[in-house]
Amino acid sequence: MKEIALAAARAGGAVLRSKFGTRLHIEEKAAKDLVTEADREAEAAIVAIIQARFPEHNILAEEGDYPKTASSFRWIIDPLDGTTNFAHAFPWFAVSIALEAAGEIILGIVYNPIYEELFVAIKGQGATLNGQALQVSTINRLDRALLATGFAPASSSSPANNFDHFIHFQEKAQACRRPGAASLDLACVAAGRFDGFWEMKLKPWDTAAGMLLVSEAGGRVSDFDGPPFAPSQLECLASNGLIHDAMILILQQGKRP
Repeated sequence: MKEIALAAARAGGAVLRSKFGTRLHIEEKAAKDLVTEADREAEAAIVAIIQARFPEHNILAEEGDYPKTASSFRWIIDPLDGTTNFAHAFPWFAVSIALEAAGEIILGIVYNPIYEELFVAIKGQGATLNGQALQVSTINRLDRALLATGFAPASSSSPANNFDHFIHFQEKAQACRRPGAASLDLACVAAGRFDGFWEMKLKPWDTAAGMLLVSEAGGRVSDFDGPPFAPSQLECLASNGLIHDAMILILQQGKRP
């Protein structure tokens, strides 16, 4: 399953590389929520590889609807996390693939095809970046922490828009960043580049692979109140574990979905 997932991630990444920086047909699924032919073609390449080997498995992917089966296995796929970045030729986006077995994420891959960074996590076996073991950071104070977040496409029209959380963290943390691809934000927490990440209104394909990367690298992933996170939830908080409780206190001051 790992080898099929790796092959699928690389195939999707190859599509994205071939389309990056070219003239794209861009549509809006909803206000500010973009999709391009690269999203769809990458998903087709990924799904074809998985279905050729595991035709009985379920697939949950961002761009397509796939028939449900009786299998306990489900692949959770974002063929292009960071579509807005991609559409503007900003080189920060990824393929995200996770495998769920009986409701538990057991495999996660996040692949940045521009920087050739391949993050892999296997349940109970740790996380790696291009074959090297990952470990979360050791920063234990929020005022020394570099944090990441994102904003849902419809943030400007929703009262629970993450703007208040961003202000609160910008006041308390060393700095905050908004790179624009949640799966890579989570991968960077696993790699110790970011010390924490929070975001609301994400979809399972945004978080499923990244949450396993963080957990397997020694970090903690929860909702905004502290209980363990599941990809179906709207609130995701990930950290090195050392600043997690401090981040929860900040999040509880703001508006919630």
